Amino acid sequence: MGTFETILVVLQVIVAVAVVLVVLFQSGKNAGLSGAIAGAAESFMSKGKAKTTDAMLAKATKWVAAAFVILTLLITII
Repeated sequence: MGTFETILVVLQVIVAVAVVLVVLFQSGKNAGLSGAIAGAAESFMSKGKAKTTDAMLAKATKWVAAAFVILTLLITII
């Protein structure tokens, strides 16, 4: 295993931890009747804050997951 492969593997581990953290920081989607009642009040009161944070985390999830897939493909090819 060369230096380049070692760097890619270390980078992939860092990106994998980042994927886990970004997904864990996202707010859960409440299901069921109690979630619908409580979720409606919560989304009405904190409409601006929740939307920007959740939107930012959703976008970050897409980019970090794409980086993980690309790194996985690179490691597989090499």
